[in-house]
Amino acid sequence: MNNSDYNKAENAVDNTKDSLKGAANDAKWKVEDLADRAKEYINEKRNNDEEARQEDWLDRAKNNFSDTWEDVKDKANDAWEKTKDAAEDVKAEWNKKTN
Repeated sequence: MNNSDYNKAENAVDNTKDSLKGAANDAKWKVEDLADRAKEYINEKRNNDEEARQEDWLDRAKNNFSDTWEDVKDKANDAWEKTKDAAEDVKAEWNKKTN
């Protein structure tokens, strides 16, 4: 197997790492956004002279996390496929060289 094959595999791993880092950063941002939304919810209830209830807030949070999870899952799946494809390419090249 030549250096370009190894380089392709390393690049695929780096791309996967970058994609997962991006997903983690997006999730972190979502958590910060969620905290801001919690404050907004509490202030909304206060301004309307209503009780802020945990159940209502958890329903809102659950919907938000569902969206975030789908985003992270899609990015992780994409990263997996890219890495798997690169690994299969390297394996095929290795088999050509050794057979």
